[in-house]
Amino acid sequence: MRGNIVTGLDIGTNIVKALALQRKGREWEVLSYAEIPSFGLRKGAVVNAEETAKNIQLALTEIENNCGQKIGSAFVNIGGSHLYVIPSDGIISVSRADQRISQEDIDRVLQATKAINIPHNDEVLDVFPREFVIDDQRGIRNPEGLTGVRLEAKVLLLCYFQHYFMNLTQAVINSKLQIDDIVPSPLAAANSVLTPQQKELGVALIDFGANTTSLAVFEEGDLIHFAVFPIGSANITYDLAIGLKTDIQTAEAIKKQYGTCMIAKAVNDKADQSKKKIEVTEKSSVLSFTKKNLVDIIEPRVSEILDLIQKELKKINRQELLPAGIVLTGGGAKLPKIKELTKQQLKLPCEIGTPKGILGLNEDPSLATVAGLALGGVDFEGEEGILGAVKGWFSGHVFKFVKKLKVFIP
Repeated sequence: MRGNIVTGLDIGTNIVKALALQRKGREWEVLSYAEIPSFGLRKGAVVNAEETAKNIQLALTEIENNCGQKIGSAFVNIGGSHLYVIPSDGIISVSRADQRISQEDIDRVLQATKAINIPHNDEVLDVFPREFVIDDQRGIRNPEGLTGVRLEAKVLLLCYFQHYFMNLTQAVINSKLQIDDIVPSPLAAANSVLTPQQKELGVALIDFGANTTSLAVFEEGDLIHFAVFPIGSANITYDLAIGLKTDIQTAEAIKKQYGTCMIAKAVNDKADQSKKKIEVTEKSSVLSFTKKNLVDIIEPRVSEILDLIQKELKKINRQELLPAGIVLTGGGAKLPKIKELTKQQLKLPCEIGTPKGILGLNEDPSLATVAGLALGGVDFEGEEGILGAVKGWFSGHVFKFVKKLKVFIP
């Protein structure tokens, strides 16, 4: 982040996206955007830091050439099914003689929640308070300034596998870029597409990536659940390649041009369009299939992913109980009829989430994460409307992470 320019860097399994924003009066607009094919990741996690660094550098070079300015730092995402949350709680005695709770007490009780057994190579990335309890008085959001003898915190701990985290940070550092903060992909996406009202009422954001699908559930303004599954829209492409007996490139093109999750029933349609032959030339032969053939392949895979989502919602007793429903983001959210299938299967209202609050940015759900990362560096103080409220998750996190990062820098 430098002056009036903020940058988001979305390192995905298939694509690296970089977005630079600049201030225009009271608003923010796109200064430069670039996307580069990604290598060195598997299921959203960096497995080859050197290869990933090359792709990051290519994306940075492109946006720097486009805008004519040097990009020195960025907000970076972290993805992969190695990310997970676990509930925890901590309890302390209030330190002051007058029993007034200070910020130091809050910091101590949050630190106490980290005293929990997790796998040896895992670490806590962040702590998300659910509620504070003062002398058995529950449901307190901010205990600072209140009085009591005992302070308890109930939280969600967001954890990660240290090896993948180190690979990610090393890849970014090797590309000569400083890290402003590292944010899980679905939380960054939520930062750009969800409104405060949705988070308050209860909403689930589903981020359909290429090789992973992520879930973030919010209620009363707070994160209450988080999960990442090692399956995404690329699995649909693989299924099509196998089912249609074609190569991956042709399967991907067919998915984008003809793919759909459901077949709309036309009224008084004498000829069933779902059974009409579609022919695609591949190399020296012609591939023939119908819309029904595609739905028979695509729908089961999307339903499988939605089943995983439903199981996670059942774990927290929120199945069919989220007033603001489901918001879909990521490249997989562009698949036709996915909104209708999600609504039907999860029995909740559903919409496609696109980035808000940025001038000149396409209404594209695949840009939600990179937009949310860039918005994390925007100073919204004194601003109104959606921009003044989307910051949410980033408050208190920026620059706190940089201190933690020094542990990993040789």
